[in-house]
Amino acid sequence: MLRELLGLADGQGASRVGLFVDGPNVLRDEFDVDLDDVRAAATAVGRLVVTRLYLDENAPSGLVKAAEAHGYEVVVTSGDVDVKLAVDAAELVTDGAIDTLAVASRDTDFKPVLELAARRGVRTLAIAPGTHGRSDALRSAAHDAVTLGE
Repeated sequence: MLRELLGLADGQGASRVGLFVDGPNVLRDEFDVDLDDVRAAATAVGRLVVTRLYLDENAPSGLVKAAEAHGYEVVVTSGDVDVKLAVDAAELVTDGAIDTLAVASRDTDFKPVLELAARRGVRTLAIAPGTHGRSDALRSAAHDAVTLGE
């Protein structure tokens, strides 16, 4: 169903997808986001080749373990999560390692990396944690957008 909502025909799902999740902005109590739902949104546009959740150093160890159990590569950074996520995403885009960049966030800081991907011919997907957490700037910059819970 999500494939149809995004306008994808059968056979277009072979795209290599890099999923990057901004943990501090997505995994908030007010959004009640399930990491499996985030994964499903990205999987709807292709085959996941990178599935990363970015967290800051204050993330509870239980969250790290749960994310790893759900198949996420967890990146914990002592610096700014946004910077690390954006640099890693830009690296995969410029290396040609992915065909689709999926960013789960509500932070407009990721607009430049979506724009870079588009300039490089990489499709983009903005995944919002909920209607309240949706960034219109990210939605507008991405080729496709999904709001979890809609």
